[in-house]
Amino acid sequence: MIYNFRTVAAAAALSLATLAPMTLASAADMAPFPVKAKPILDLPFFLVNDNRVTFAYQFDGADPGVTKKTAKQVYAFTHFDVWAYGTNFFNIGLEKADHASPANPCADPARPITGCEGATEIYGLIRSTFGFNEMFSTKSFSYGPLRNVSLVVGADGSTENRFFSASKRDVVAGLQFAFDLPYKGFFNVNPLFYYEFANRSTFTQCGYPFAGVVPGVTCNSDGNRKFDPTWAVEMNYYMDLGFLPPSLQYFAVSGRAGFYGPKGSENGQILGTATKTEINAEPIRLTFDASKAIWGEKYTHNVDVWVAYRLWRNKFGLDENASAACTTIAAGSCREDSLYSGITVKF
Repeated sequence: MIYNFRTVAAAAALSLATLAPMTLASAADMAPFPVKAKPILDLPFFLVNDNRVTFAYQFDGADPGVTKKTAKQVYAFTHFDVWAYGTNFFNIGLEKADHASPANPCADPARPITGCEGATEIYGLIRSTFGFNEMFSTKSFSYGPLRNVSLVVGADGSTENRFFSASKRDVVAGLQFAFDLPYKGFFNVNPLFYYEFANRSTFTQCGYPFAGVVPGVTCNSDGNRKFDPTWAVEMNYYMDLGFLPPSLQYFAVSGRAGFYGPKGSENGQILGTATKTEINAEPIRLTFDASKAIWGEKYTHNVDVWVAYRLWRNKFGLDENASAACTTIAAGSCREDSLYSGITVKF
């Protein structure tokens, strides 16, 4: 989830440059004698269009109610673009767990089954920003290190083939405050409204041995849960290590963090343990620009090799100290601390 700020800065310069032909044309109309204006060149709709694929390996993942330790292979596609009024970011990833987190029908506490392969989860998210400086043709939303303030909207979705059968759907909306960091870096802070309006759980479905029998009160008729709206804060940063000697200027640091407030009962709008604030973060990622080191400046960040630390507290909002899924069914399964490493290729 990292995009090169140097390309964003270049795109901002191009967007400002579009004002120049308009100014020159107006001056020509007001001139006392004919002026032959130069033809205006068409600019592409997307000033930056960045696409990347990633393969990564997570050494110590966790799945609530299943296991506190499972290795995962991760395959992902990431798209980032800049246009005249903002940015778009899209990521879709596939996670393949090992046998410790098995696919359906294994991991059903009521009917234990062995011999299943590792589960697969697909997760996608999109975030779009609309910059106030761009929309209102001003620089009023830039001051000191503050580069811009933007409206941000987005959505998340997932599906999996575990017995749990989660199927998350949520929307977010709020503001983004974008700050500059040294060495052409950036730091973004997004205070958001967060609404998870759907997420399935087999364990809450009426008729399941551990669920209740009163639809809408002690169980969900189809297992689909609906949570209360809440707050969220998402942050991310990126910075090249430009203070290193020229022979070592192939490294960058980045990171992200998401904080999501309590959203009611863990069973949705029926009885259940209260959810807690969820923290989903990758505080630091160290990236080595392999393509620049091998082929030169022209190929900067075409191939990145990286290593990161990932943490997840109260995973999916489940109270890691009170929820039965986290303490009884699979103790420690709602807390994740893991080394995470991979390779990302631009195309």
